[in-house]
Amino acid sequence: MKNNLQHIDSEIFDIIELEKQRQQDYITLIASENYTSSAVLAAQSSCLTNKYAEGYPDRRYYGGCVEVDKIEKLSQERLKKLFGSDHANVQPHSGTNANIAAYFALCNSGDTILGMNLNEGGHLTHGSKVNISGKWLNSHTYGVDSNGLINYDRVQEIAKEAKPKVIVCGASAYPRQIDFSRFRQIADSVGAYLIADIAHIAGLIVANLHQNPVQYAHIVTSTTHKTLRGPRGGIIMCVKDLAKQIDGAVFPGTQGGPLMHIIAAKAVAFKEALQQDFVRYQTDVKNNAQTLANALKSRGLKLVSDGTDNHLMLIDLTQSKIGNNLTGKEVEDLLFKANIVVNKNTVPNERRSPFITSGLRVGTPAATTRGLQKNDFITIADMIADIIEYGQSSVQKVHAKVLDLCKKYPL
Repeated sequence: MKNNLQHIDSEIFDIIELEKQRQQDYITLIASENYTSSAVLAAQSSCLTNKYAEGYPDRRYYGGCVEVDKIEKLSQERLKKLFGSDHANVQPHSGTNANIAAYFALCNSGDTILGMNLNEGGHLTHGSKVNISGKWLNSHTYGVDSNGLINYDRVQEIAKEAKPKVIVCGASAYPRQIDFSRFRQIADSVGAYLIADIAHIAGLIVANLHQNPVQYAHIVTSTTHKTLRGPRGGIIMCVKDLAKQIDGAVFPGTQGGPLMHIIAAKAVAFKEALQQDFVRYQTDVKNNAQTLANALKSRGLKLVSDGTDNHLMLIDLTQSKIGNNLTGKEVEDLLFKANIVVNKNTVPNERRSPFITSGLRVGTPAATTRGLQKNDFITIADMIADIIEYGQSSVQKVHAKVLDLCKKYPL
């Protein structure tokens, strides 16, 4: 297959080879990225990509679905077992698609939703005005307090004022535990549905390292490619009463044919996540994140909420003792030159644009998959701090250290 691609399209083949080498030579600290297993990759690149299967198992609009029906059923059952959910839909192409389908199942145009502010840790699909969720629906937001934490009493006040039909909890850049049970109390108090978006923390939940929202939320959405370590895609779980609405909202409501090769890869990832090794991996992810956070703080860097309970942390450059004249984009670019990949990120009370930002989001899932240990994350913290403190003059030295680390832990 490799030689065939090289023969048919050498340009694409060469670029893939370059990307493969880039992944080998760079330490990935982007909190939303991970490395899948070879088994997941094998399923994803299989002949299943050839099969059109609009509809659901045993209820397809195309013939010849007898084998892919088995795969989708397996994927559904494994997902339900992972989280203890009543119903599972494995067809969403992404986390965004999963969220849009969840709204479509519950809301009419103009209905009110309440989600976390994008600049303070939320996601575009939680009601941002530049996203369909904020254009199609009447969105209100909650954020974090001066300590970088969700103030649930304040969320309660906003919900009482806004009277939302749906409350969305979950985040893309919030380093602390989320109290799903408290969110359910708030939702019940105003007669709202609760959607929990666990895209970032799904793997931690599987390992019982974070509260499971399935028993509290009406609908739970997630991606499958972050801490779950599967293929790029989305999933939805819900209570039995909403199963028909959710399935209809995915197809035919917001999507056409499912990607059967991706659903197979999801099934493989779910099987891997059911193993004890996965629990150990998630424990390492969390421990490594806390080690990295403490080491960054010891070098004078300010972390939003002063630390982490999960797999990620946010560095606030404007509040740090070093590098406070640098923007998030500048540090991201400097680190990339040194072969460390992070992403610039907004911080609470952000004054810069999302293209510049005043912070960095740093996570441990991918590097932990690669095999890095606690002491390695202390080394990484020093490398990040050196880049922030000394700038361009430290790039070459850090670059050499990163290459040594990558050779120690080859992909």
